[in-house]
Amino acid sequence: MDITLPDAGGAGFQDRRAGATAVPGDVFEGITAAAIAVNDEGIIVAANGPSEKLFHRSADELVGQDAHDLLHRDRRGHPLPRSRCGLRMALLTHSTRHCDLDWFTCGDGTVLGLAWLITPYGLDAGASGALVLLYQPQDVPEAHQDKTEESERLTELDRLALLAETTTQLTTTLNVDEALHRLAALTVPRLADWAVVDLITEVDEVRRTLVMQHADGLLVERPDLQGPMPPVPQESPMPLSRALRGAASTIASPSTYQGPPDSGIAVEQQRLFTETGMHSAAIAPIRGMREVLGALTLGRSNRRESFTASDLPLLEDLTRRAGLALENARLYQRQRKVAETMQRHLLPQMPIVPGLQMTARYVPAPHASQVGGDWYDAFSLTDGATALAIGDVVGHDLDAAGGMAQIRNMLRAFVWTHPGSPSTAVTHLDQAVMHIVQEPMATMILARLTMGDDGFWKLHWTNAGHPPPLLITHDGQTRFLTGGHGMLLGTGGPSPRTDAVLTLPPRSTLVLYTDGLIESRRHTLDDGMDRLRRHAASLAHRPLDSFSDSLLAQARPDDNDDDVAFLALRIPTAGRTN
Repeated sequence: MDITLPDAGGAGFQDRRAGATAVPGDVFEGITAAAIAVNDEGIIVAANGPSEKLFHRSADELVGQDAHDLLHRDRRGHPLPRSRCGLRMALLTHSTRHCDLDWFTCGDGTVLGLAWLITPYGLDAGASGALVLLYQPQDVPEAHQDKTEESERLTELDRLALLAETTTQLTTTLNVDEALHRLAALTVPRLADWAVVDLITEVDEVRRTLVMQHADGLLVERPDLQGPMPPVPQESPMPLSRALRGAASTIASPSTYQGPPDSGIAVEQQRLFTETGMHSAAIAPIRGMREVLGALTLGRSNRRESFTASDLPLLEDLTRRAGLALENARLYQRQRKVAETMQRHLLPQMPIVPGLQMTARYVPAPHASQVGGDWYDAFSLTDGATALAIGDVVGHDLDAAGGMAQIRNMLRAFVWTHPGSPSTAVTHLDQAVMHIVQEPMATMILARLTMGDDGFWKLHWTNAGHPPPLLITHDGQTRFLTGGHGMLLGTGGPSPRTDAVLTLPPRSTLVLYTDGLIESRRHTLDDGMDRLRRHAASLAHRPLDSFSDSLLAQARPDDNDDDVAFLALRIPTAGRTN
């Protein structure tokens, strides 16, 4: 193809976008091929008639846009990295280059295989840019002119890569919602313009859980199309109803749901096709190991090609992987819920001690991976003392929750049978833990709180490898109680345990806590303890409930994925008992 480039010069004119760079008026004179002019930043500053026709876009839609972002794609219509853009390389080096075949997207969604020639060109007012000519080469097969005509037909390598990516993406999360969003991102826009997920809940109800659309280069969720669905009809031959019963995948279109609907689900499907503009959909069941979990619908609205039977094996491979991942996520969330419920029921109510304020909190792990081992306890003894305990069993979920229950119950028994020294009760508990509890490793603090004849409260405690209690005076001075420290439970070590004793200042606050309040992946344990100390000092004047809630919210690290048990008490003014 012979192309004669115009000479730079002649009268200038403004393009159709206000404020755009001026280009010479005769820039397209004598050019019958599609041509655009770009400035040094790759922004289109002018376009001729053939380019509007070629790209199915008006000049107003072209001018002012980044040519690479708007037009340049890879062979399958996916965005092309700038590092692979030959046009930009030529523009940056102010050189003339030619390419026999590259790929560009049009306003109607098609992808064209085009040859191009770029050459530097002077714009008005001393600005520089380039002139780009685009034309269809003679040797490009017609089937390559439209990405939809390839049906995103992936090569075997592409297909295997997609399945591997799906496995990786879906098995690295135990959150159902996150897994569904990842599934949508894997399939849209690679395979379709829409992804719709209908899930069967644990009470056999159907919910349209996710509807995602590819629009303007972004994945957009459509909550207006999500929500509860009618029951699954047992005899309906409609594709979604069959998929939710576990039948094989199938193809659907708006015509599938024309005529009187046979069920409420068919009504919803009619609405879905109308609202989304889908002209073709592929629907497959999402199966777990034991049951059908739901269905995935992939729909096409912008692409001209319809789904065919050859697309279904890949869709079924995807939903098979999705089913296993969703089933694992559901089982994990169910286990976590059981563990958390069990733990909450095992945690006791605070006793009423005249003159003493006491409160406790339990905060589950934010990301559902560390529930089960943290606990607290407080109860009154026959001699008038109050027993306080806090601990953390090594392990997570049901095993840790079960171990926690055993340790707490045995501790109560030993405290009752060995009144007085906390270290004596913990020594007996340690011996029992080694032979009885399946998850024997644990840290804990056991304390006895008593009021002397002088009206002052005294704390006797022993520490089995647990973070030290924090004492905060009313004027904001803080102190970690490091005395009475010994080995954690379940090690079998012979080291004797000791007690520590402290008279608590009037109006002071004592805080017992588990390590979820101070541990962070980004900071040291000392940093966490200092953070706790500083926040506690600033809150010392607050009422106890407000103090506790604020301290948990402010001191707990953002990146901690552990649960927290928390016990706080406020000492009254000396001599007061009510």
